[in-house]
Amino acid sequence: MPRCDDVLVEDHLRELAARLRGPARLKSDLLTEARHGLLDAVEAYREGGVPAAEAQRRAVAEFGSPAQLLPTWQAELAVGALRGFSLRVLAVAGVLVVGGDLTWRGSSWSDGPHPPDGYRLLSTSVNWIWIGALLLAVTGLLVAAASARSARPGLATLHRVVGTGLTGALALGVLTGGALFAWSVGLWDAALTWPPMIIGAVVAGAAYFSLARAARGWLVATTR
Repeated sequence: MPRCDDVLVEDHLRELAARLRGPARLKSDLLTEARHGLLDAVEAYREGGVPAAEAQRRAVAEFGSPAQLLPTWQAELAVGALRGFSLRVLAVAGVLVVGGDLTWRGSSWSDGPHPPDGYRLLSTSVNWIWIGALLLAVTGLLVAAASARSARPGLATLHRVVGTGLTGALALGVLTGGALFAWSVGLWDAALTWPPMIIGAVVAGAAYFSLARAARGWLVATTR
């Protein structure tokens, strides 16, 4: 609990917290660091004989207003959001690319007639979409790492391009993956009772939901 003479500091921090959008852990770290800095400044003023309320006003004024702090802090949160989004895409896309073919092995229809050309084209497209997402995710991690060391405008533009690309790849992956699953069920009734297919559908659904949350978090952090 804040002390009574920390009210001005806490009010300042609450205003910052209400206006920041981004990864919860990184946001909490930023605010914790700010709180420590403010309270240290207040303590220094108090040791110099400044009254409590005035010490806080000086510390808050010296620290900076929300208008001064928010652009830099929000940019840092946006970079963190891209990093988290890229990591999730990297993990999910890797699993989908490697595990996609495993859902078919040993199935009762795998040795039967080949599916239509359109089906095979769609299946290939799904793989290429997620391979593209993998490459974008790696690029996103590199951009996030570079942005943490530099604030060059070109990196901010690249950040938006990569994040938009990841969001687009996710949308395409969900649409084409859902279409491929529906087409598979239409071609082979046994697909609905094939355990690897059922497990794959559940895992993919959970992965899509996780990625959608990460994409939303990036969009919110970037468009503030």
